[in-house]
Parts: sequence; C-alpha cells; structure tokens
Amino acid sequence: MFLPAPPDEAVTASPVFTPEQIAARVGRFRDPAHIVADPTGRALGLVTGPRPPGDIVGTLPPLYPEWLGGRTFCEAHGVRFPYVAGEMANGIATTRMVAAMARAEMLGFFGAGGLALPEVERAVRALAAELAGLPNWGVNLIHSPNEPDLEYQAAKLLLRHAVPCVSASAYMELTPAVVLCSAAGLRRGPDGRIVRRTRVFAKVSRPEVATRFLSPAPPELLRRLVESGELGAEEAALAALVPVAEDLTVESDSGGHTDNRPLGALLPRILLLRDELARRFGYTREVRVGAAGGLGTPVGVAAAFALGAAYVLTGSVNQVAVEAGISDDAKAMLADADIADVIMAPAADMFEAGVKLQVLRRGSLFAQRACHLHEAYQAYPSLDDLPPQLRAKLERDVFRAPLDEVWERTRHFWQQRDPAQVDRAAKDPKHRMALVFRWYLGSSSHWAITGDASRRSDYQIWCGPAMGAFNRWTAGSFLADRANRSVVQIALNLLEGAAVATRAHQLRTYGVPVPPSAFAYTPRRLA
Repeated sequence: MFLPAPPDEAVTASPVFTPEQIAARVGRFRDPAHIVADPTGRALGLVTGPRPPGDIVGTLPPLYPEWLGGRTFCEAHGVRFPYVAGEMANGIATTRMVAAMARAEMLGFFGAGGLALPEVERAVRALAAELAGLPNWGVNLIHSPNEPDLEYQAAKLLLRHAVPCVSASAYMELTPAVVLCSAAGLRRGPDGRIVRRTRVFAKVSRPEVATRFLSPAPPELLRRLVESGELGAEEAALAALVPVAEDLTVESDSGGHTDNRPLGALLPRILLLRDELARRFGYTREVRVGAAGGLGTPVGVAAAFALGAAYVLTGSVNQVAVEAGISDDAKAMLADADIADVIMAPAADMFEAGVKLQVLRRGSLFAQRACHLHEAYQAYPSLDDLPPQLRAKLERDVFRAPLDEVWERTRHFWQQRDPAQVDRAAKDPKHRMALVFRWYLGSSSHWAITGDASRRSDYQIWCGPAMGAFNRWTAGSFLADRANRSVVQIALNLLEGAAVATRAHQLRTYGVPVPPSAFAYTPRRLA
C-alpha cells in the first residue's frame, strides 16, 4: 500500500522559495502544503507538513493517488485505486495478471478475445476459484460480427460462472450477447434501487457507439431475449430503465482496435454526451467515464484525471509486465519502441470490413504484409484468380507455404472452432480467400506470443504510442529492469507519479514558482 512519507520536522517546517527547493518538496504530497509569502511579500514559497506559525496565503490538504479519480468508481467495484489493467487479447492479459491486480485492490480484465471457448472457461474457472468473493476482476467480451454465435456463447459462459465485471470491446452495434450480460440478473434492492449482477464496461471511441451503451437496451433486443427464455420479464423491464453500461472506457490512441482520436478532444465530448443522456433518460446513478489510450507516463495519467476521467485503463505498457502472456522476444521488441514506432494494419477479426488496429512497426513487417493481403482481397474474387506472380510472392514471403496447404490448416482450425465457416467457404470462394488471409493475421499474433524466432519479422504485437513514452520515462530507473516490471509496480508508479504531477500543478495555480522538473517522477519500488 501507499504509506505517508515519514515526518521530517527539520525539513518540512522551514519555508522554501527557490524553484529547486520547491521541486524537492512537491513529492511530499501526502503532507499538507502551506503557501507562504517571503518577508518582503513579493515572493511565494512552500512549507510541507505541520502548519507554520504566522500568516499563510493558503493550504492544500494531503493528496493521495487513491483520490485522483472518481470515488463512485472505487465504491462500485470494491477497489482502492481508480485504475484498470485492460484486456489484451489472446490471453496476453493473463489470469496471473488479473489476480495480481485484484489482490492489489485494483481491477484487471482477462484477455479472452481470440481464444476458444474451452480456453476461456478454464481461465474463468481458475479466476473464480482464486478470487472467490472478490468483486474487482473481470473478463473481456469482444464483438465478433463474423462469429455471432461464438460471441453469444461466450457471454453465456461469463454469466454462468458469475464473472463480476465484463469489458465489452470493439463493438459498433449492440448485440444480444452484450445486452444479455447487461440485463441478466437485474433486480431491485431493499431500497428500491436497481442492482446489477454483472457490471458491464464498454470501450468506445465514437459518440454514436457511446450513445448506444449510455442508453437503455433496445426494446427489440430485450423482447427477443425474453422470448428465447434468456431473460425474465422483470429483468427486461428493469433493463429499460438503466444504461447498457455504467462504466464507459473512452479509448483514444491505443494499441489494437482504435480510431486514433486524441484524448483531449474525445473524453470531453463523451462526458458531455453522458450528461445529456443522463438527463434525457432520468438516470439516478452517474455513469462513470474512464480514459484509455496513450497512457504510459504519470503526467499522461494525471492529464486524464484532470480531464475528468473517473478511472484510467492501461494496455500496451502491461505487455512488458512479467505476468503478460507474450514471449520475452516480443517484450524485448516492445522495450525498444518509441512513440512513432507504431502503424495501423488490418484486423483479423474484422478483416473483410477493412477494420484496422494499431501494432508495433519497429522490427516487424507484419503491417506491410497484412496490408498487401487486404489489397489482394479487395482486388480479386478468389484465390484462384490471383495472378501467378502475386500468388508466388505471397506463398514465398508471407505464408511460406503453398496456399492450398494453408487452406488445409485453415479448414482444420475452423472445423474445430466454427464448422459453419467451412461450409460457407465451400460455397463462397471470396470467403475462402478471406479465411486463408486471416490465417496469417491470426498466426502472426500467436508467433509473437510463443516467441517463434523463425517468424520474428511477422510478429503482430498490438501497441500504441504509450509504449514508447513508457520506455523513455522508465529508462535508467527501477522499472528499466524487466524483472521489476510487475503489472502492480507499473500501476503504482504511474499513480504515484500522477499524484506528484497533480500536486505540482495545484501549487502552480496558486502562483508558486514551480519549475518543470517538479512534474517529473522517477519510478521506484513501492510497497
């Protein structure tokens, strides 16, 4: 836990007036900060700790990292800190990571996206056993427009095992799956207020998508769920009175699925929308809006809270954590990245629609090769129609195997996962081509996770500019050593540094001569 700095009366009782002295005191944000004037009355200085004798200009109370975000967020989810470790897909956000966050009184989501249902169920069972009784953990539910039945079965799995929090990501429209997670188990408590069994978080980067999650579930979807027996009439009636999600994660320039919007423009827009819809629907509880994307330094985290975020969610930076389910080789590549070493590339799960996601560019040719595949998909109706020269190039440089052989591997995969895809491919050559091309996109992530060195140039590593910012901030510090990069140490240091930056800004607004160096925080081991 965070412990107050030990009192040092000899240091804290005397006022300081030079920028260098003030910068040294900013880190004592758990002590009251008293603003004082020098004997001439022309300069402002600082005293931390007990109130000094004589007149003071003003006092700032103690500041704690726990208080940077919204208190309702911490109360709703049973956490001490307004901080979430996001759900990196394919199990990169591991059960070990989620459990560590829960024990540290924060919240983490298991990265279920891209995994087969048996893998997801094993992870859910393990977390439910290890974290029995704890409310501060969850699992991802990813929008799967090409596999709606699998998405629905995943939702039912999460409900069946009473997963307390579900993070809905990559949604463009509401589906029966996400509405079921939101509405199942709704009831009124003894005080008449609506109680949720499952707390749905929704990741959004567009106002139109945010509107859907900030509104009650569509009546037609609720009616269908009642008719199918998945919801009771009372649950559906209550679902018409509350938003689909009461926690909205505003995702700016993040790794993976992203619209690359700047947080400074996007978050205020969604906050205004939240307030507008709350008035329209007469909600009695405030929807909590958090920030994600580009958060790799304490100053960035402080800025998100200053914009009004109730909580922050990190993703890219957690891939270098010791608990992350990705190879040491991939972690080394991430550790070399700077903020411009990212690029957009076609997404495997929404390949046909042309949806892109943000990946690491430095050290990998994945993005360029994936773009070539999508260009070929758009230009030709089937694999058989590929020009011989292009086909040979793809087989040599991208697949490293004949396309017929790749199709056999692809067919076997889908026969196990979703046989309907194989049946469709037999009738639709364009769909068959899409599945073959998606084999490369899906395999590239697997190669990065397992550390297949022969495929290093094809690694698909989801990454945003936050990774580069994190690398520069941690260089030469305690967190530069990979062995020290636990997900909890990353979180605590980001929050501790955000409190330092917040205190520096508070003092500056009082007219205290705070130098730029006062906003800096060097990572260290926190207990």
